[in-house]
Amino acid sequence: MPGHVIAADVGGTFTDVVLVRPDGTPVVAKTLSTHEDPAEGILTGVRSVLESSGTGPAEVGRFVHATTLATNAILERTGARVAFVTTRGFRGLLALGRYARVEEDRFDILFEPPPPPVPLSRCFEVTERLDARGGVLVPLDEADVRRVAGRIGRLDVEAVAISLLHSYANPAHERRVAEILAEALPAGVSLAVSSEIFPESREYERATTTLMSAYVGPIMVRYLGLLERRLRDIGIGARVQVMESSGGVLSAALAGRRAVATIESGPAAGVVAAQAVGRRLGLPDVISFDMGGTTAKACAIRGGVPDLTREFHVGGKGSFGGRRAGTGVPIKIAAIDLAEVGAGGGSVAWVDEGGALRVGPRSAGSRPGPACYGLGGVNPTVTDANLLLGYLDPGNFAGGTLTLSPERGAEAIERVLSVPLGVTPEAAAAAVHDIANAVMAAAVHVVTVQRGIDPRAYPIVAMGGAGPMHAARVAERFGIVRIVVPAACGVGSAAGLLATDLATDRVGTRVVAHADADIDAGIGPTYARLTAEGLADLGVTGRDPGVVVERTIDIRYRGQAHDLNIALPPGELTKAVLDGVVERFYERYLAAYGIAPRDPVEFVGYRVRVTRLVARDAAQAHHVAPAAGATGATGGPARSRPAWFAEAGGFADTPVYTRAARRGLPPLAGPLLVEDAEATVVVPPRWTLTVDATDTITLSREPS
Repeated sequence: MPGHVIAADVGGTFTDVVLVRPDGTPVVAKTLSTHEDPAEGILTGVRSVLESSGTGPAEVGRFVHATTLATNAILERTGARVAFVTTRGFRGLLALGRYARVEEDRFDILFEPPPPPVPLSRCFEVTERLDARGGVLVPLDEADVRRVAGRIGRLDVEAVAISLLHSYANPAHERRVAEILAEALPAGVSLAVSSEIFPESREYERATTTLMSAYVGPIMVRYLGLLERRLRDIGIGARVQVMESSGGVLSAALAGRRAVATIESGPAAGVVAAQAVGRRLGLPDVISFDMGGTTAKACAIRGGVPDLTREFHVGGKGSFGGRRAGTGVPIKIAAIDLAEVGAGGGSVAWVDEGGALRVGPRSAGSRPGPACYGLGGVNPTVTDANLLLGYLDPGNFAGGTLTLSPERGAEAIERVLSVPLGVTPEAAAAAVHDIANAVMAAAVHVVTVQRGIDPRAYPIVAMGGAGPMHAARVAERFGIVRIVVPAACGVGSAAGLLATDLATDRVGTRVVAHADADIDAGIGPTYARLTAEGLADLGVTGRDPGVVVERTIDIRYRGQAHDLNIALPPGELTKAVLDGVVERFYERYLAAYGIAPRDPVEFVGYRVRVTRLVARDAAQAHHVAPAAGATGATGGPARSRPAWFAEAGGFADTPVYTRAARRGLPPLAGPLLVEDAEATVVVPPRWTLTVDATDTITLSREPS
């Protein structure tokens, strides 16, 4: 039992901190993010939950963290100064890149591709060459490597990314290059080696993935080291664990070495929270919908497991939450497959040159924030619109940390939107709300309809400070008739961190025809090596309680370039097991492409995920037991206020409830509002509200 557990999620607008006592009782804090020093916002929240709960710092046994640090460094190009080393003849690999002209770029006759992540002046090549099976064609010229090391040493770089051709098949040359560079370069220069970061084929994706790990690694190491020191200064000795992109957590040390694995850290935490809520309610198929202050994220969870992707693009362009291949920087690691759009509470509303109302993707952030924050913001945002529409209580926002100014918000909407559009401020605010809903619905469309999923069968799990305010209107666009809003929904991503397990992924590459597969001399030892490496990453053994090892294999038809990932059953690996996996490949291929010829296949990649399970009873901040002596017997509203509903023709006097007031009582028809400390649930007409014994809200309506 880890004792008290703290989770901290740093978002674009708010930093959420949740402390869970050993009995599962949560205490939450929501503070404005401090982008110039993210640790300061975390420490403010940590002090708040410690004080509110009466917990001593020494009682904290686990500290879990989700951060957008890696993503922001890539998007803002504020990462470390990096050099790139590759095989002779491939120095121009990154400069040539791969870029697709999408969106407005298609019509730009003067279009120029974006600059490469590393300028050609810091790209170097060394003499060596392997074939695709790892055989040596040209031996490594160590004197050449030392000359390159001397040139790199004069560039004042913080990190070096090493990605040699075919090093996935034989890492010997790459490891020797790393040894020579480590000896020759100044102390403190970190090395990212592709055979350790991403040992798979496809040299461009392997190079960019390794490069991005080198690019954000030094920043991550410095940040996590500083955070741990500052936590120790206030008496918390627990080591920091960091959310990784595929739904587990890494130790701070491992996150520093594989910083690229944390790029989707924050968004993944919300999906894990939705997964846990679905598991508790017996809902294996749900849509995670997480709307915060800067972005909204959607993900489909099927059979209790979120969809995963093994390649995504950071900073790329695309339509409606999707990311187009050939834009941005490709990252070839396992990550939860989600769609993200620039539609959050802080998304700025504006009128374009053609006179059309637009919402996002630019965000007002935490400072100056929306106009109604009163911190200097002058642009109207989704939050300003929701305040004017009556959905928000200006005196009870973000856990009472902010008092909103309706006058400032209304003035910004009138000046920037209603006057140019020739409509009332209320009509402009309603339009902003509707456009934000449409943008977020497009993200849901990406992860459902575009993936072959009928969303009508999937309840929405709504989280984030703004998600429950918009969820019903988003659901209506798809005919979805059930929405679940867990307790502590406003800090859903932080709550999701508490349900995560320590995990690490290892992968190997070797192309072998199914008919020629040798289990004893080839595939079996490969899985044994990968498993041993994964266990070492977590400092555990396969005999330790709570350790789970999962194996998958990448399969493709001979002659094809892309593959499908198929799970291997636990237990001994035999020819019969491989034959069964091939049959599942045919089934998956048929489901994905509509055909499945029974042609020869080959095995390409071998993957192992090692997980150390955490105690579940203290890690369920979204499963909240009612406070002792609490009762909802009265069932009546706390108050009422005018709120905008199109079905009512405008504003209608709307009752405002707390969760506790409706706990365990019969369904109640909308329109109505439910206020939490960190979020507001909007229940429009035709929807009904129920609250169960754990304070979980369910919204439902009859199918149209």
